[in-house]
Amino acid sequence: MSDNIGPPRSQKRLAAPHGGGRRPWDGPAGGGVSPRAIRLTAWTVALAAAGYLGLSLWAGWREVAAAFARVGIPVMAGILALSLLNYLLRFARWQHYLTLLGHPVPWLPSGRIYFAGFALTTTPGKLGELLRGVMLKPFGVPLIESTAAFLSERTADLLTILLLTSSVFWLYPMGAPLVAGVMIFALAAIVALQFPAWIHALDAWAAGREARWSNALAHLCDIVLGVRTCFRWTTLTWALLVGIVAWGAEAVAFHWLLAALGHPLPLPMSVFIYAFAMLVGSVAFLPGGLGGSEATMVALLILNGLPEPVAVSATLICRLATLWFAVALGAMALARSR
Repeated sequence: MSDNIGPPRSQKRLAAPHGGGRRPWDGPAGGGVSPRAIRLTAWTVALAAAGYLGLSLWAGWREVAAAFARVGIPVMAGILALSLLNYLLRFARWQHYLTLLGHPVPWLPSGRIYFAGFALTTTPGKLGELLRGVMLKPFGVPLIESTAAFLSERTADLLTILLLTSSVFWLYPMGAPLVAGVMIFALAAIVALQFPAWIHALDAWAAGREARWSNALAHLCDIVLGVRTCFRWTTLTWALLVGIVAWGAEAVAFHWLLAALGHPLPLPMSVFIYAFAMLVGSVAFLPGGLGGSEATMVALLILNGLPEPVAVSATLICRLATLWFAVALGAMALARSR
């Protein structure tokens, strides 16, 4: 098994029965969207919407409605445009990952598939976005390669959020251990990826075993090597720059929102609050960061002098314009894909 860019690694596996070679992990045949995926989307959206309704009632629906009116349509349109910029930049990065892995899918269908994944953003750890792998199969992309692209994207996003947070985490020293701990772990993993000898050794060891788990371990080695392809230093640097612009756009939108509500904060503070809230939601492995991100954002806004109703209203509007805007676009793309 080689870590060079070329034919999909999963295609290099032998198709012999178990015990005489490894069967390629290509997943189910076809690339359609199952009714189960549609039901999962509906349930996660419904449950999260109920939580947001409860949060609105807690803040006072009159205060939330007044906050929307204060923001106005032009500012709201600008905030949504910045969110859309975030999605498009991340899609460009995703497309680059697929190309590096040897699967340059045409931009238009790839974009539809990528946005369809947003429909399942509210699953824990955004694992529902792995649905893209099933939808990419008709284009010849094995699940191993699409999973490697997914993990590369999620890791790049995490590193980006860490960079945005760490640049100003001195504002809140109590958050420094969390940021530093996650960053050290992430950097150690990236450094380990640059030396694939241990991955090849693990794969060779698994190849000599006939146990069922050895097949899974071999697939895991393939995925890790795919991530390594996307995480060479030059590609990683480019991916992080794209991520900083993408997630920075949403942080600027949050800063703009606070100003429109009549409670402006310094830009570094706005960036910190937004990025740290996203970090807490990601580390907690919550569906779309639901609950953890909102609670963190509300708490930090109140600590910075915003009245509680305004802090809750700002959080609701921010999440509607970022998370739920993506879910809505994903639902439309998923319906077209089905």
